[in-house]
Amino acid sequence: MTALLEIKQRMKEFYAKYDIYIIPAVKFILAMAAFLTINSQIGFMEKITSPVISVLLALLCSFLPVNMIAVFGSLLMCAHAFALSLEVFAMTAGLLLIMYLLYFRVAPGQGYVLVLTPLAFLLQIPYVIPLVLGLVGGPVCAVPMAFGTMLYYLMYYMKTNETMLSSTETEGMASRLTYLVENVLNNKAVLMTILIFALVLMVVYAIHRMSTDYAWYMAIGSGAVLNVVLFLTGGLIMQVRISLLGLVIGTAVSVLIALLVEFFVFSVDYSRTEYAQFEDDEYYYYVKAVPKMSIAIPDKKVKKINTRRRNTRRKH
Repeated sequence: MTALLEIKQRMKEFYAKYDIYIIPAVKFILAMAAFLTINSQIGFMEKITSPVISVLLALLCSFLPVNMIAVFGSLLMCAHAFALSLEVFAMTAGLLLIMYLLYFRVAPGQGYVLVLTPLAFLLQIPYVIPLVLGLVGGPVCAVPMAFGTMLYYLMYYMKTNETMLSSTETEGMASRLTYLVENVLNNKAVLMTILIFALVLMVVYAIHRMSTDYAWYMAIGSGAVLNVVLFLTGGLIMQVRISLLGLVIGTAVSVLIALLVEFFVFSVDYSRTEYAQFEDDEYYYYVKAVPKMSIAIPDKKVKKINTRRRNTRRKH
């Protein structure tokens, strides 16, 4: 534990010293991951799938607000949809426009959530999103989390139904206009996932704010169990196929990531909990103070000793 606390303290000091470089670097990496993922999943327009374009856009995003990553990513999706068919482009652009109008009105400061949610789905650990957001975010994060889930399924259905969506048959034009909306907004799996993620986020958020000892660990454990139970129950009720092995492994990995977040964000020593009581003219106040774990990093000074050779003269 001491070694981990020392690593944590050094990371905090490093970030405080070089945050002006770290933040743009994180934006660049996140933007690159998002753009490369979009091009690899739905790269229908070959002219913009070049890594050079992704690098240039990522460099631009590193100096702009994080929401611009989502905006540029949406423009890439629209371009690929246009290469697929005009109907798919119109439906994709309209759906994205409605999503962003609601997003920028309700939760404009949660751009990271909107970008990380589809990436978590592709990494097969989407359950980490509600667990972590319940710890470090709040109920408002449910909005970008839901939109990020829709973006993933939008890319998924565009990729898996390329032949049907790109068909030029006249009788297929009407079906293409409603296909994406039906499969993204009226899909049982999508709706169930959004609802369960929102419930898990709320439960984790409510429990971790309690004054009970080890509330953060209780929140993570409760969220993980609730996630598994709700997905299994929802799958049976709504007749949605759920991979039990993938659900259990994904939830377990998500719990480990959530525990790492808890350590670096919270990490308190309940053995040194203190209670205080005071009053004013109108209220009595009862305060519970739990100190954070910290460690003083010793400054290691290397002292270099230069030995000089003494030249002795021979006396004749």
